[in-house]
Amino acid sequence: MHDSGTTDRHVNGVVSSEKVAILDAGAQYGKLIDRRVRELCVETEILPLDTPAFNLKEKGYKAIIISGGPNSVYACDAPRYDGDIFRSGIPVLGICYGMQMINKEFGGSIHRKDVREDGQFVISIDNKATVFKGLDKDQKVLLTHGDSIEKVADGFKVIATTGNITAAIANDKFGIYGVQFHPEVDLTENGTAMIRNFLFGVAGVSGTFTMQNREHQCVQYIRETVGDNKVLMMLSGGVDSTVCAALLHKALKQDQVIALHIDNGFMRKNESEQVAASLQKIGLKPKVLTAKHTFYTASTSISLDQTDPNSRVWFTKMLSSAIDPEEKRRIIGDTFVKIAGEVISELNLNPEEVFLGQGTLRPDLIESASSFASSKADAIKTHHNDTELVRKLRSQGRVVEPLCEFHKDEVRSLGRDLGLPLELVQRHPFPGPGLAIRILCAEEPFMEKDFSETSVLVKVITEYSSAILKNHALLNRIENATTEEEREILSQISSKQHLVSTLLPIKTVGVQGDSRTYSYVVGVSCDDEPDWDDLATLAKIIPRICHNINRVVYIFGDQVTQPVLDITPTFLTQGVLSILRQADHVATQVLLSTSYYNTISQMPIILIPIHFNRDVAARQSSCQRSIVIRTIITSDFMTGIPAIPNKHLPIELVKRMVSEISAVPNISRVLYDLTPKPPGTTEWE
Repeated sequence: MHDSGTTDRHVNGVVSSEKVAILDAGAQYGKLIDRRVRELCVETEILPLDTPAFNLKEKGYKAIIISGGPNSVYACDAPRYDGDIFRSGIPVLGICYGMQMINKEFGGSIHRKDVREDGQFVISIDNKATVFKGLDKDQKVLLTHGDSIEKVADGFKVIATTGNITAAIANDKFGIYGVQFHPEVDLTENGTAMIRNFLFGVAGVSGTFTMQNREHQCVQYIRETVGDNKVLMMLSGGVDSTVCAALLHKALKQDQVIALHIDNGFMRKNESEQVAASLQKIGLKPKVLTAKHTFYTASTSISLDQTDPNSRVWFTKMLSSAIDPEEKRRIIGDTFVKIAGEVISELNLNPEEVFLGQGTLRPDLIESASSFASSKADAIKTHHNDTELVRKLRSQGRVVEPLCEFHKDEVRSLGRDLGLPLELVQRHPFPGPGLAIRILCAEEPFMEKDFSETSVLVKVITEYSSAILKNHALLNRIENATTEEEREILSQISSKQHLVSTLLPIKTVGVQGDSRTYSYVVGVSCDDEPDWDDLATLAKIIPRICHNINRVVYIFGDQVTQPVLDITPTFLTQGVLSILRQADHVATQVLLSTSYYNTISQMPIILIPIHFNRDVAARQSSCQRSIVIRTIITSDFMTGIPAIPNKHLPIELVKRMVSEISAVPNISRVLYDLTPKPPGTTEWE
């Protein structure tokens, strides 16, 4: 059987005498830590969290970095670790969960507070501390946690705070530091400087590690893996699969690569024709296969326990009837693999002599909780290139994925090095499942027992100034989860204009504290032109107070006067798809007609089963749906911020999109997603 060498193929550098051990506690951003350290010319190795201290000492690691993770340090299933790593004399930097491990290990305590922080916040640092040397006192960082330090460990001092929460601790004597935030991501603006201070100022590394040419490494990996066999390369037309195909063509003979584009019925308007044309321009001639009916009627089986090869399985509904986003993703991913197998048979090829080629990236594997990325990460969403069938092929050594150690910006850089046209390299990502995961399917409203109280609590937040005068009973919930400064901001926002909050009876996928959430969306509306900076602030504060909300949107049009307690039954039907396809098309065309296309990294257009302002008393049925514009600005696609109107995009451009979308028949309202990542993911499903 083929050996794809997945775990050791990308060394990314020359041998160095200095190494840093990254102990994986299941973070979504673990690979980013590895990347940031290597960019500082220091070699790294990602190891299991329970790696013995003796091994680390014996192999001469210069420093240890402990990643974040989804667990609580007090949970019965908390990951195990060797406490002697903190007494080995090796400098340690604990990130998020890693900091909480350190604090607990040295006698401190951790507590789950009412406040949780998921997003970019300003912390106050002690810039005399070694890890913060040379930085300003106020720093913007990414925080993603629900647990916080209650009692600081003996021998440690607090070196950063956010409100009344400890954001960093230090023990200079032992060379042990902990940060509650994530210095490895772009949303921590001076994170690289902090990591540099730890590595060079505390651990004393010299930074002699140099990166090799990654294009050469990819080509070498492909040749060694594939040999004289063939590769069936699945091409979506996106930058990932296009760069992967270009690498395959550079590494292999022309007759070894079979390029295949499958129209699954969930493509954008005229997408397949445009993909085929653009790929042919760069010398790739994909076979285009139309398989719409196959996908609409597809189903799959899913193991109840994916860690057990003998586990019982359950069978999904047909895709056209599926509601759960994970179910939709797995059906689509497995159907791609099944069709690939059929193509191999039609070509009279031996399946044992054909690899499946995929443009899989590191974030895909992390968010899918693939064991190839992390043994402890929580699954946020299953990517179509990491379903159960794909994992089975991967375990058999039948998948070639030269980009699986890369992030999106690195792939784009590689694409430029390969000479690919700029319009292909800079193309906005479009998910393999396509529009299928941009339609929130539902047959009944999502209203759990907390719906009514959450509706009231959000109303208190958006009308905070008047709630104070009335001494509302839920004010204590806000006080427990916010700082005095934040409450003053809420008072100013609510005094400026009358904002109406509407809790929507739908749920979307998010990521909070390195874990997957599936929670409510809250909409905000007003009669006048809103202050977009105020709305962006609310989008950060509301999920901190209401942990069962992971997304905040603005609803264009007049104030929403009626509560939304019902949904329009929605499935992946031709009629629903045509509405979203047209809305997506007109919005994208508006953006392409301006110079702002490259200002944002991605712009999913989402269809939700919500009909606003129905006359409930007259029993008007819910029959329309609404459209959400979701913009995201990011480089690593692991974290990001929304494009704020009047700041990142002209409001006239946004209003033009809204106008064009509103002209599509059967659309109730247009909404604008203001949620950063985290707590909201880029896609809604």
